[in-house]
Amino acid sequence: MSEVEELAGLVDGLRRDRRRGPYAGHGEYLDAAWAVHEAAERLLDGGLADQAAPKLRTAVDRVAKALMYLDDSGGTMGDALRALTVLYAKAVCAAPPRRPQTLATWIDKTTFDRPGWPDLQLADFAAGLGPVGLAHLADLVEDRASGLTDEDRYGAALHIQDLREQLAANVGDTDRYICVVARDLRTPGQYLKITEALRDAARTEEATVWARRGLAAHPTSPYLPPLRDALVDLLTRAGNEQEVLAVRRAAFERTPVHAVFHPLQATATRIGSPQTIQWALGLLRERLPAHPAGARELILCLQETGQHDDAWQVAVDHLDDLGKYLLQDLIEQRRTTHPADVTGPYRRLIAGYLAETGNKYRYQYAVLHLKALRALHQQLGTPGEFADYLHALCAEHKRKTSFLAQLDKAGLGG
Repeated sequence: MSEVEELAGLVDGLRRDRRRGPYAGHGEYLDAAWAVHEAAERLLDGGLADQAAPKLRTAVDRVAKALMYLDDSGGTMGDALRALTVLYAKAVCAAPPRRPQTLATWIDKTTFDRPGWPDLQLADFAAGLGPVGLAHLADLVEDRASGLTDEDRYGAALHIQDLREQLAANVGDTDRYICVVARDLRTPGQYLKITEALRDAARTEEATVWARRGLAAHPTSPYLPPLRDALVDLLTRAGNEQEVLAVRRAAFERTPVHAVFHPLQATATRIGSPQTIQWALGLLRERLPAHPAGARELILCLQETGQHDDAWQVAVDHLDDLGKYLLQDLIEQRRTTHPADVTGPYRRLIAGYLAETGNKYRYQYAVLHLKALRALHQQLGTPGEFADYLHALCAEHKRKTSFLAQLDKAGLGG
């Protein structure tokens, strides 16, 4: 059997009966998809891309269809489909079709008439499409655009805008690309595309203008950080340190959380502005009485700047406002250097677990921390204090028989 015949047989194995359950034969089907990839890759390496390409296209179509009925919550079949799609693109670029319009039509139908996968990247197929195929695809996209309805706003319209942008990017004309991207400026990501295109074209002043416009247009968007970082990079290259700090400060003032403090602290450290870091920490402290949940953010920011004692004191003052996992981390960090400090927070942590109702592991975790607290009291030479605390805890929770049983099992029972 030739390698081409072997590949054809493997692709035949990708047919899937939609009546099968979503979990039936998942592993076997995944293995079959990767076997096709391996066999096709050997053909490409052997210079037989023209014979591998049609088989790969069939494989992509079959796996895409199978994913409509297979459970792929783990994403493994999606990974295989992406790999097959990229390999198909490699094949058609190595052996362009005689009629590139057919490839353009396949891209059009796959994008608009299929369930949404695979996600095609036009740059992968550009060499296979050539000027004729790209022009035909552009015509097909505009035909789709002319038939849009209001119901298509969040479906086909997004694909049309995406393909228009990819087609414009392939031309290599920065101004044309910007005109296409600027048709839809509803997200910071669009401004970022324009900013990056202008930056890559060495038009840094224009890139900076577009980045500023994006920040002004979407000041509260959760997708703003990459655009903000791009602006900071442009301003840094231009030596505009004051505006860099202003951008970072404005972001933190609007959203005073650790995720925004981190780049502010890095920028301030690089520029040499410790007062900016102190300003940010001061802002968090000022907000704390009205926003006690902000204790977590202040603690994380203090830890990042190396102020671990201050972070611990904030934690002690706001034990009721901390999540269990942050409190556990703080206790573990503190107990190695200041073991006497953590006995009280340990008790607060245990009480938190015992107060829960929806966590079936709550007693298990409570007992785990009780054992750690017992070891800590032994280290401190105060085992009697722990015994008194445990006795009172058992009396308080005497109706929680499952908890008391786990205490006995752990050797902590009375």
